[in-house]
Amino acid sequence: MRRKLEMSELIFRLLSYLLLTMFAIACLYPFVYTLSSAISGYNEVRDSTIVLLPKNVQFDAFRDVFNDNVFWNAYTNTLFLTFYGTIWEMILSILGAYALSKKRLLFRKTFNFFLVFTMWFSAGLVPQYLNYLATKRAFQGIGIVDDKWLVVIAMGMQAMNIILLRNSFEKVPSEIEEAAIVDGATEMQVLSKVYLPMSKSILATVALFFGISRWNGYFWARQMISSTNEQPLQVYMRLRLEEYSDPELTTNWQLSHSYAPDSVIYALIICSIIPILVIYPFIQKYFAKGVNVGGVKE
Repeated sequence: MRRKLEMSELIFRLLSYLLLTMFAIACLYPFVYTLSSAISGYNEVRDSTIVLLPKNVQFDAFRDVFNDNVFWNAYTNTLFLTFYGTIWEMILSILGAYALSKKRLLFRKTFNFFLVFTMWFSAGLVPQYLNYLATKRAFQGIGIVDDKWLVVIAMGMQAMNIILLRNSFEKVPSEIEEAAIVDGATEMQVLSKVYLPMSKSILATVALFFGISRWNGYFWARQMISSTNEQPLQVYMRLRLEEYSDPELTTNWQLSHSYAPDSVIYALIICSIIPILVIYPFIQKYFAKGVNVGGVKE
């Protein structure tokens, strides 16, 4: 038999549902507005008459995007940076977190302190830029001329994610590790067959963090990748935005197009978030549990 809710509990529930509904609408509205603006006509977008639903529907902006070979090249570059960048960052973070989770590690507290110290204080943009330039010259010296590998390898660490992994590894019972060692397991076997299978939630969460970070990466990609053929999607979108902000272009645009220049930018935004929208539902079930397990230290 269900207990009858008191008035205070009923009011609390109603307010909670109301706030959650408002929050959901606030999160969903920008996506709906962007999609509506991407498929609306020239005058409607130019005059800012789009509020929610599209007007004078057309799909020419998406057709323009899909027929642009530079867009697909940039999309491929972003997939490259995200895929290999996430794998590289996961390898480094897992190995680092595993070592830092061991109490027998010499100078363990010192290493953990320096790891946290990088979250409090940053060297700044100029030292980072000089460091990346030195790394770029080193790569060129060994024959690596593809700047995408510079972005992948030089940005392979995030202190917060290493801490999440370390805290999760520390929760693995030591008895299981000792049993594996008695059976003759090496350190790598203990890591791969004991720690990693027992940390699937935090691994999926950290991989999601890394993947989104690589997918949205813009600043250092624009600074370090000089070749147009190697630029990722975010740099390409920024260049298109700067191109369509030119007053001379917008003056004669309507004569040959049924859509506004901003509609192309909105269409690019929609296309750029599709992979995240597709992948996130499959990882969502690990997300809350992973953050809780890795973020709470007993």
